[in-house]
Amino acid sequence: MAGSSFGTIFRVTTWGESHGRGLGVVIDGCPAGLPLCGEDIRKFLDRRKPGQSGYSTSRKEDDAVEILSGIFEGRTTGTPVSLAVFNKDQRSKDYSEIASCYRPGHADYTFDRKYGFRDYRGGGRSSGRETIGRVAAGAVAVKLLNRLGITFLTYTKSIGPVCIRPQNYDPAQIGQNPFYMPDREAAEEAGRYLDACMADGNSAGGVVECVVSGLPAGLGEPVFDKLDAGLAKAVMSIGAVKGFEIGDGFEAAGATGRENNDAFEIRDGAVAKKTNHAGGILGGISDGSDLILRAAIKPTPSIASAQQTVSRAGEEITLSIRGRHDPVIVPRAVVVVESMAALTIADALLANVCSRMDALEMFYAGRQRR
Repeated sequence: MAGSSFGTIFRVTTWGESHGRGLGVVIDGCPAGLPLCGEDIRKFLDRRKPGQSGYSTSRKEDDAVEILSGIFEGRTTGTPVSLAVFNKDQRSKDYSEIASCYRPGHADYTFDRKYGFRDYRGGGRSSGRETIGRVAAGAVAVKLLNRLGITFLTYTKSIGPVCIRPQNYDPAQIGQNPFYMPDREAAEEAGRYLDACMADGNSAGGVVECVVSGLPAGLGEPVFDKLDAGLAKAVMSIGAVKGFEIGDGFEAAGATGRENNDAFEIRDGAVAKKTNHAGGILGGISDGSDLILRAAIKPTPSIASAQQTVSRAGEEITLSIRGRHDPVIVPRAVVVVESMAALTIADALLANVCSRMDALEMFYAGRQRR
């Protein structure tokens, strides 16, 4: 299967299936000397693991990571970093009823058409559990970027019709509710909305917002390898994502040029923008202000309500999906969106080192003088 690798210099390859022996990732191109341990990765995996609240699947996995290579005495060695998480609580029998039919909203039909064969146990590679490898690699990328003063704040902006309110915005609330919302009142409303969805055998979607601070100006290329294009590809590669935007995004289509343009000024002796409608990227290149992106997450397709579908034999049937499924996957997708953004930025940062002659001279001529 092609398409399981991402990145050019900081390159990751994920592997494994939802109901196989395990899942993981190989990270190639991580600089040597980065302090890294299992705890760094565990913190990220804990943010996406199942069974954390009544609003996520009851599948019980500790998602403990095993470092197989690339780290010695607490630091990366410059060789491929291989990370593995082994499955412990898969119940493949839960999927026996859908082995011969296509679940609405899932990749069952398209997988079958492409390969003539599919792993029906939770979707195989198309399962949301594939994101374990992305998140493990994202933990490494974030650790690298944090060392360079680049930080991430990622949270749930909305669930269904419930959106956070600017006047209630409080980052301290993100870790205080099961939805990772920076608004206590909105989190309580989201809980009531999801309770109603669950009682009706239904599910919900939402929006994840990611703010990247400390990003230097100059990352990204002006044509095909624009930073926002890379971020769009990265975030849209997450299975449940159906929409992506930077800055004002689709709202910019309804604005005038005078309203949408960000005026420049000199602030503390440096060039800065008065506003940030562009979301931190101009012409495909970072402008030094906060990078702001959003991902629209679709409702969980596995629902208890009866749905019309067809079997592999071409018969029209009615299906009610059983088993353990999230009524909303937005909270668990927060760290996945952050991870894909971090992988994109880490790759762009490393690629940017060779974009200017003075940077090469500073590094290599400086080494020769030493």
